[in-house]
Amino acid sequence: MLHTAHLLAQGAAVTALPHAADAAPTASTPQLVVAAVAGIAVIVTLIVWLKMHPFLALVLGSGVLAAVAGIGLTDTFTSFTTGLGTTVAGVGVLIALGAIIGKLLIDSGGADRIVDTILDRTPAKRLPWAMALIAFVVGIPLFFEVGVVLLIPVVIIVARRMRANPVLVGIPALAGLSALHGLVPPHPGPLLAIDALGADLGLTLGFGLLVAVPTVILAGPLLAIPLTRWVRLEPPATVLGMSGGGASNGADGGSGTSPNATAGLRKPSFGMSVLVVLLPVLLMLARSVVEITGTEGTAYGTVLEFLGEPLVALLLTALFALVAFGTAVGRTRQQLGDLVGSSFAPIAGILLIVGAGGGFKQTLVDSGVGDVIASGIADAGITPLLAGWLVAALIRVATGSATVATITAAGIMAPLAAGLEPAQAALLVLAVGAGSVFLSHVNDAGFWLVKEYFGMTVGQTFKTWSLMESVLSVVALVVVLVLGAFV
Repeated sequence: MLHTAHLLAQGAAVTALPHAADAAPTASTPQLVVAAVAGIAVIVTLIVWLKMHPFLALVLGSGVLAAVAGIGLTDTFTSFTTGLGTTVAGVGVLIALGAIIGKLLIDSGGADRIVDTILDRTPAKRLPWAMALIAFVVGIPLFFEVGVVLLIPVVIIVARRMRANPVLVGIPALAGLSALHGLVPPHPGPLLAIDALGADLGLTLGFGLLVAVPTVILAGPLLAIPLTRWVRLEPPATVLGMSGGGASNGADGGSGTSPNATAGLRKPSFGMSVLVVLLPVLLMLARSVVEITGTEGTAYGTVLEFLGEPLVALLLTALFALVAFGTAVGRTRQQLGDLVGSSFAPIAGILLIVGAGGGFKQTLVDSGVGDVIASGIADAGITPLLAGWLVAALIRVATGSATVATITAAGIMAPLAAGLEPAQAALLVLAVGAGSVFLSHVNDAGFWLVKEYFGMTVGQTFKTWSLMESVLSVVALVVVLVLGAFV
């Protein structure tokens, strides 16, 4: 885990940061509850009704929360700016490194290689399972929206090959991407929750993969079978409107990488592509094993602990990807520099939202609102895991944003997380992540993205995508609760 961010998050759960200490109010419990409701209501209203960007909505919501909680006007945004800086410092660098790896994976044709190799070796009746596996592997380093854009052409091609309902292969792919997005770092939501709740990143990563496997199986290939009976779509006659396929290779084409992205370059091998995807995961898991076994003091333990530090693991992977997907396939140093630069533009908005979410979280903590809500949850007898899921699910349904749901729920649950064992804190991150993907509907951009790609009606999208997201969320929660009973 990021030790600096870990300590800051734990400290924030107990006492206010030094910069915010002077601004901390002495408001009554009812006033703090009203402040929390007012802050969240402002965020929801601005995002849902006024269509304001989540960054601005989180800034204004934090200001309202601080003002109602009794913080002086001159100190209204002190906690917010402190939290924003801490979050971007701890999480933003990891997101940037992940963006570099994802960009190199796509533009080198490495993602195509993974997809084509798995599809070519899979019998037709196993293709839904193959799509879930592809989404699971490719989804580790890629943001959800990027994964959707990459895999939907593959889904349409596979459905066309099979002469099958695209829901049969589409739902497994979407389930794999969504589960990784909500449960497994280095995706922004889990990283933010890890930072806010003071959880160990390697432990959360291990548990996240463990939870994601049965979740994807149940919400993907198995759920797709009844969904194809409820929503009957004709096999696609074209691939995204192109009769010829519009992709790189394979029977009908590949996974849709731009022809200019790999023109004149050698495509990396399947093994190399998978190695780049899994390298940071393996390094961080190795560090967790060292910590669990208590071998940090040994020579190999010291090395693995350093290599498994999230920043180091992702930095090494990014440098390795520059060679594997760059110079090794024929790119010049100038081309690589331009490619890395172009990877940052798409994540600018994500970084701002994540940073603003950290500011909102810190305002919740420093104002005392988090302690009040945490005490209420504890007095109500609700387990932290279930409470974290419920809070995240409610915010998700209200705002349509998984990131905002994760941010808000993590801020509220931070005081409770301070007293948890490392394993329970990691599971709390996953419970929040599971709640953040619950019931995607018309206020979620992902809902419309899936609807348009598959050519479904709003009703059909509810019966497929929305239902799958809900099942995925609940199954993940159940698996988390089961794990929580044994660790």
